[in-house]
Amino acid sequence: MNISKTDLDALNAVVKITVDRSDYETKVTTVLSDYRKNANVPGFRKGHVPMGMIKKQYQQAVIADEVNKLLRENLESFIKEQQLDLLGNPLPKASEKELDWNAEQMDFEFELGLAPVFEVKMDQLKKVIRYEIDPEAKMVNEQLDYIRKQYGKLVSQTTPEKDFEITAQFRNEELEIEKISTFKFDDLKSKKAIASLKQETLNAVVNFPVKGLFKEEEVLKRALSLDDDQMKALSSSSITLEIKEINERIPAELNQELFDKLYAPGTVNSEKELKERIKEDLQKQFEPQADQKLLNDITEFLVEKTKFKLPEDFLKRWMQTSGKEALTPEQAAEEYAKSEKGIRYQLIEGKIITDNKLDITFEELKAFAGTLIENQMRQYGQQPDQKQIDGIVSNILTNQEETRRISEQLMSNKMLTFFKENAPLKQKKVGFDAFVKEAYGKA
Repeated sequence: MNISKTDLDALNAVVKITVDRSDYETKVTTVLSDYRKNANVPGFRKGHVPMGMIKKQYQQAVIADEVNKLLRENLESFIKEQQLDLLGNPLPKASEKELDWNAEQMDFEFELGLAPVFEVKMDQLKKVIRYEIDPEAKMVNEQLDYIRKQYGKLVSQTTPEKDFEITAQFRNEELEIEKISTFKFDDLKSKKAIASLKQETLNAVVNFPVKGLFKEEEVLKRALSLDDDQMKALSSSSITLEIKEINERIPAELNQELFDKLYAPGTVNSEKELKERIKEDLQKQFEPQADQKLLNDITEFLVEKTKFKLPEDFLKRWMQTSGKEALTPEQAAEEYAKSEKGIRYQLIEGKIITDNKLDITFEELKAFAGTLIENQMRQYGQQPDQKQIDGIVSNILTNQEETRRISEQLMSNKMLTFFKENAPLKQKKVGFDAFVKEAYGKA
């Protein structure tokens, strides 16, 4: 057997493999002999079928099978030995003449798409903004008000007033709606409905047109768990409310008792310190959004600014046969157009990982998976020990799909840390609303 490579250009090559009969003849003879031992042919005892009959029926298929095995094994070895960095998989090159499986020698050619050679320049990332979201005083105060209400107490009342919580049974017999939900006057748009409710007491039953009742129909849709069609039908109808509860929510006092409920006793001792902790918590809450924005921006920037060519024609041909279903040339071209950015970033990411030794070790993967499991369990109030976590991690890592998902998450974290530590990013501190407006163009 002889293997050689011819470079067509920097991104395309052809590997030629010459297979001699002697490379596979012994194996073919062994396989045919096994067939003969087990063949059941009418008129012949088992194991006594003439070899000529066996060859006539099976030899060409066996030769094809053994030659394909040789091609696959030797092509893989050659690629590994030559340290070829490929895009896609080798494509068999069609021959102009029909293959003679009985020839003394057969030639096969495979097209290769080669990964480009390029450099990733980190200094170009100086134009990318790394946002630090700094919650405004208004947001901190709103969160403080929410906490005080959450830890406050409900005082039952008999007549609704502004800021009181009204719990009512919502009914519409025609649409078979019957749901209990809570709202406040601030949720309502209809002045007539507000004036009417102010005159009612517990157990009162009132009926209002749905259209224009709430400031946002989406609030009512969520409260009643309606789908789009049900909400559309209800909008042209009316809804009956039976008042079940009227409650005034008295905010919790800003005292040491509240501070110690929220944080470890003695760590917060004043309203000022509480606001500082709330601000820190909000910053942590917003950090993943800023990080995701940063990673997205870096990805887009590197793909745009890191210039290299791809073996485009090869990749389109490869895409025609690489999926579950074969694609037409037009479909493959469309698929390539959709995938090109992803291919480019995979190459850029791979280059950064290789150059900076960021590969994931199995120990890192186990530790990361363990942290994910522990955090998830603690969210549900569980206190797992290390033995429990290790058992769950071992089980998860036997699932190929889960392992791939967790590995991608870990690599994303490693890349983000690498960029934060090594890229000359432009730092910018903004409030949350300003971040949303500046980063996404939304008010």
